[in-house]
Amino acid sequence: MMFAAAAVAALALPSVALANKANDTLVYASDSEPENISPYHNNLREGVIIAHLVWDTLIYRNPKTGEYEPELATSWKWIDPVTLELKLRQGVTFQDGSPFTADDVVFTFNYVLTPEAKVVTKQNVEWMAGTDKIDDYTVRVRLKGPFPAALEYLSGPTPIYPAAYFKKVGLDGFSKAPIGTGPYRITAVENGKGVMMEKYKGYFKGSPLGDPAIGKIQFRVIPDGETRMAELMTGGVDWIWRVPKDQAEQLKTVPNLTVLSAETMRVGFLQFDSAGRTAADTPMKNEKVRQAIAYAIDRQAMVKNLVGEGARVMHSACFIDQTGCTDDGVPRYDYNPEKAKKLLAEAGYPNGFETDLYAYREREYAEAVIGYLRAVGIRANLRFLKYAAMREAARAGKVPLQYQTWGSFSVNDASAFTGVWFKENEDDMSRDPKVRALLEKADTTTDTAARKDLYKEALSTIAQKAYLLPLFSYPSNYAFTSDLAFTAQPDELPRFYAARWK
Repeated sequence: MMFAAAAVAALALPSVALANKANDTLVYASDSEPENISPYHNNLREGVIIAHLVWDTLIYRNPKTGEYEPELATSWKWIDPVTLELKLRQGVTFQDGSPFTADDVVFTFNYVLTPEAKVVTKQNVEWMAGTDKIDDYTVRVRLKGPFPAALEYLSGPTPIYPAAYFKKVGLDGFSKAPIGTGPYRITAVENGKGVMMEKYKGYFKGSPLGDPAIGKIQFRVIPDGETRMAELMTGGVDWIWRVPKDQAEQLKTVPNLTVLSAETMRVGFLQFDSAGRTAADTPMKNEKVRQAIAYAIDRQAMVKNLVGEGARVMHSACFIDQTGCTDDGVPRYDYNPEKAKKLLAEAGYPNGFETDLYAYREREYAEAVIGYLRAVGIRANLRFLKYAAMREAARAGKVPLQYQTWGSFSVNDASAFTGVWFKENEDDMSRDPKVRALLEKADTTTDTAARKDLYKEALSTIAQKAYLLPLFSYPSNYAFTSDLAFTAQPDELPRFYAARWK
């Protein structure tokens, strides 16, 4: 039935898709929307994509070479191990025409360090102690301690806000009418529907992002996967992603569509209430229960049958290619349901128990986990929520077990993964002071070998105690009109500013 529908829909694709091309409007769709368009106030991937279209960062990491290049900063140097001085680009304007200066950098970085800012992912900024203005185009960023990943963070999750405008409208006003210096400016934000953007004609010359080729971009929120696919095939949408394996295979047969598959930095994992915040007698406090769950899940089968080409089973609480990440010598959990049952019996649950499993995406993955748990006697009830609701429930200590994913804000350093979930912060469900101490030392150690050893010890402890069970890396199946020239990158960041019509 699906193949027939695809063939019929394909007949209509050229005329409708060409209409988008004729209007110079790239329409892309996803299943989720950020709860706040302000980059520091959401940590959903859809928000990260918009952030890179609308806001610039001080430094740019070239995805092809891995080298750091000037963006809003033209140069930088270390004054001492905890002080980084940056010279800023002159002649840059925000999308309201106001000039970009040191005042904007100082305001942004000092603001996000305040409790009032309520930054969602504090790990992205808490390595900074503060920022000082030296002159109108020179700033110094003071670090809390040596932090070898500083340049990586300054090239990723640290966009610059317009100080005067933000102070005038506040966070609420900024989320409704945001302004940045990036290649696209937001013209409309509609909750539940999406975001409209258009090329910023005043974008500065010489940006490493280049001069965007497409005039307008529209982000549409379409929660249902089949609806997204139908919209793509009928030309209402030009680009979709997170296409399930079976649908991706079907779309490959449709004329005038291109399907790409590539591994990303995103990792899916299970996180347990090891600290016992949901209840004093929760089974998740028991190390053997957590280990039993780890043995109960056939991750390789999930990769083969559900996740698809490009995915890898992960063994450490990070993406294996990130700087500092290692799975060398880290305890592993091969699929062994009999061992899982034995551990449950030793833990005092010979007949299993009932629990809730929270999830927010890829419902079929969560349901597969539930099937594996039931096979060893654990009766898990699925609680499928929007991401923000699940995150807040977990932070409030109401989640015993969750299926979570993390793309590290595309930061190629283990601190952007492991540190988020294990530094006794609001997202840490284990609260192990030993692990926190190891990570804090690792993240402030400039000796590469010593840093890797510290991470190895921390990651081994996390795995041994089964505080978090890594499942697999995510491949991303992208499907888009063949009229669009688009290149996928492993950091799960679609660079629409680099796309063009053929």
